[in-house]
Amino acid sequence: MMFTTCLIGSFLAAVSGVKVKISELHDNYVIMVSCVILVGLFSIQHHGTHRVAFLFAPVVATWLLCISSIGIYNIFHWNPKVYRALSPIYMAKFIKTTGIEGWLSLGGVVLSITGVETMFSNLGHFSALTIKIAFTCLVYPCLILAYMGEAAFLSRHHEDIQRSFYKAIPEAVFWPVFIVATFAAILRSQAVISATFSIISQCHALNCFPSVKIIHTSTRIYGQIYIPEVNWILMCFCLAITFGLRDTNMIGHAYGLAVTTVMFVTTCLMTLVILIVWKQGIIKALTCLLLFGSIELLYISACICKVPEGGWISLVLCFIFMCIMYTWNYGTMMKHQFDVENKVSMNRMLSMGPSLGMVRVPGVGLMYSNLASGFPAMFGHFVTNLPAFHEVLVFVCVKSVQVPHVSETERLLISRVNSKELGMFHCIVRYGYKDIQQEKYNFENKLISSIVQFVESEEESIEEPTHELSANDENSNVEDHGVSLSQNTFDKSCCEENLLPSSRALLVMMNGDNHPEKCFYEDESLQIMKAKEFGVTYILGHSLEKAKNSSSILKKFAIDVVFGFLSKNCRESDAVLDVPHTSLLEVGMTYYV
Repeated sequence: MMFTTCLIGSFLAAVSGVKVKISELHDNYVIMVSCVILVGLFSIQHHGTHRVAFLFAPVVATWLLCISSIGIYNIFHWNPKVYRALSPIYMAKFIKTTGIEGWLSLGGVVLSITGVETMFSNLGHFSALTIKIAFTCLVYPCLILAYMGEAAFLSRHHEDIQRSFYKAIPEAVFWPVFIVATFAAILRSQAVISATFSIISQCHALNCFPSVKIIHTSTRIYGQIYIPEVNWILMCFCLAITFGLRDTNMIGHAYGLAVTTVMFVTTCLMTLVILIVWKQGIIKALTCLLLFGSIELLYISACICKVPEGGWISLVLCFIFMCIMYTWNYGTMMKHQFDVENKVSMNRMLSMGPSLGMVRVPGVGLMYSNLASGFPAMFGHFVTNLPAFHEVLVFVCVKSVQVPHVSETERLLISRVNSKELGMFHCIVRYGYKDIQQEKYNFENKLISSIVQFVESEEESIEEPTHELSANDENSNVEDHGVSLSQNTFDKSCCEENLLPSSRALLVMMNGDNHPEKCFYEDESLQIMKAKEFGVTYILGHSLEKAKNSSSILKKFAIDVVFGFLSKNCRESDAVLDVPHTSLLEVGMTYYV
């Protein structure tokens, strides 16, 4: 919501400046021009931010220098004593003199603070030192000079408060400054759109947003992404609000309430970081909360009074998005809980014998599930209706961990499911919330290579007594799950040319190595490689989640209607995981939660 109102406010404020020179220009023309620019801006997003990124620094720097120069001119030309306004004493006198009216005016004054919020959109691409230097030496001084100059102009022209910024620009430089302001608004909006894509991507990685198509637009610069669905939905929101309100004051009220609320929430979260992460003690945490939170609550209280005048837009849209994110997260967690509670018992599977009472067909099967250990309910449903599966079966669990990046050396985590005769493995594929999940390399060969290396390291650990003791200690912690934790993380150096254990196995057997354990290891490696040659099948669940009949009306509406609609209209698992359709096998199930 904050980004939407920021986009609209930037364009309307920039384009409406032309009415200062062309007073007969109707408001409808300003709205139309703003909408045309908005449509054009959203239409070029698929080309990527890097196409216009080189303009960010020069345009923003030019804009800051322009407004600071105009501010200095207005200070000396209209009221040189305006520098006294820097003293907080005058703010206290203003509130004391005006009373309730002065307090209500803080809802408009806050826009001078929130307008700078746009500059924080892409700060994640810079270091902390760079941000400190830029804001201390350039941004803050330029903004102070600009606002002081505008205040000096208003001290002599009380009637021009509606468009004081453009009216305070000297006649000789009006049009150049207007052009720079328009370009700055476009680039600010571009930064806001890019920030929206990044936030949606991270929410999706944390299971707080439905699956959407994420396109990485730059091969050199990490983090520049494009999300088509979000792009067009955001454009429709912007156009609807622009056509519906047609008033920068109402949009400003909505923006002010959204940003001040975000600032207060950020302060509360920062308090938790100080207390829990940094462990600085409750006194420092409360000091931070009281110091910044009291000021932000003062502004929020003033902005709340503007709810009937446009602030309601922020509340409605925030409520809608909060419901979507909460419902999606709740439905996903309930589905995971169902899988955990209904997973197939290991003892039940092992009681069927080495072949589990089923036909083992040649090939490798990759069964995707949300469980990091054990047999998912989908597996039981699969073998019940089709009592056959591959001679090498790998349960793949894709996890997004709450760190930005996971290194390639820690990407894959392999473990064996019980005994070697079963030919079954677990593989946890871990991604950070900023990592690219659509892997561009051959995932099949990488996975098989990692499993073969795991088998090799497992046999080597058996031959060494010290390693055997370590392995037994680890396995003792997970005997209840029936899964061995002799694990081997994926080595970045493994690639297709590393798939050589099968050749080495043939050589060992030809040389007549009679070591039984080693021969079994070579045989197992050879079996895995032969299974790979027969082909790899991706087994995915195609589930339908429904609420139980005993559930409340609210839960039925959330699961059956909202979550069901989101599930049908978001990206399917095969598209998210980049699974080839020629090797896809879907297992249909209905979950009752």
